[in-house]
Amino acid sequence: MRMVVQIAFIVLGLAAAAALMLWDNGVPDAAAHRVVPPQAIPMAVMGDSNSHAYQDRLNFSVESGERGGVNQERSFNWVEVLARLRGKEIDLGPWVTWGRSGVMVRVLDLLHLPVGRAPRKEDYLYNFAFSAMGCKELMEGKFRQAPRLVALMDREPERWRRGVVVIRTGLGEWSQFMELQAKDPDAPELQPVIDGCVKHIGDAIRLIHASHPATRVVVVGVVNEASDPLYFDRWRSGLEFGNIEKALGRLNGALRQLTEAQPNTLFFDDQAWVLERWGSRPPDGMPVYRTVTIGGTLRVTNTAGDGPNHAMMEDHHAGLAYNALWAQSLVSRLNAGFGLSLTPITDQELAGFVLPLAEASLRAPGS
Repeated sequence: MRMVVQIAFIVLGLAAAAALMLWDNGVPDAAAHRVVPPQAIPMAVMGDSNSHAYQDRLNFSVESGERGGVNQERSFNWVEVLARLRGKEIDLGPWVTWGRSGVMVRVLDLLHLPVGRAPRKEDYLYNFAFSAMGCKELMEGKFRQAPRLVALMDREPERWRRGVVVIRTGLGEWSQFMELQAKDPDAPELQPVIDGCVKHIGDAIRLIHASHPATRVVVVGVVNEASDPLYFDRWRSGLEFGNIEKALGRLNGALRQLTEAQPNTLFFDDQAWVLERWGSRPPDGMPVYRTVTIGGTLRVTNTAGDGPNHAMMEDHHAGLAYNALWAQSLVSRLNAGFGLSLTPITDQELAGFVLPLAEASLRAPGS
């Protein structure tokens, strides 16, 4: 038994040594000393697949057909859009392959050694969002996005005095209860979901502000999953759809109340954004959504497909046009809510970015 324990300690010691030498390949230090426009606002992101970079080839290979299929290289989420349109004003960090996955995360945590980002992915340095993660993963489990992000922020405390952290999560947990919401928007089973997200998001905000009190935090609300084309054949009555909207109002109302009680924190009403841009189902519950036109030529409908004329991609993540419009609105919300001076993304600039990509996608074989 004694020998087993000694061997275990040797293995752990070797793991620790390897971790100290290789844990991040110097990425955070290199980022701290890189040349960044002096007035650029650092921005970090936590959340789920809505914010996980589509160009992450470690997790979304070209062969997988995910994140745009044949059009993947021309499909970008809102983070990637911001990096391209406002990269001199918003600093999301360098594009890096960084982090740890699997058992190594547990080993490093056990040894109280830095993990960096978890899981490992190819993304902007300050983007900790990862697919299939919910509110709980902000603070608990082996991934713990908020503590790991704060550890990175602690390396550059002065820069993060003017920084912004965007938290966009909760849809995964909430969408598991759609049938229940349609039947009873006041069902008691929904309250633990609401309370859990409020707690975890609130704890993440307080953790950030404990060491970075001046950092601004944006909490993004949850959208109505019934507006996804995947569900157009369900809840096709005014009563059911109305119940879902009422239940969602409980969740978003609690998140709004949370942000109003926190300093340097604001709420981005994502559901209100969807209603303004794409509309909703009429009183009879049938799916009828408006068409959005970009640049006078690209007509985008609330349908699913990997072509640029669809709001949603085949894997039911937001498409290029949807994300570009969302990034445009986020910049406006940051300016209005925090008094920032980011250059607004005009409709003309947005069209100049989206249309060439859309035209290339329409010409691509298999589109």
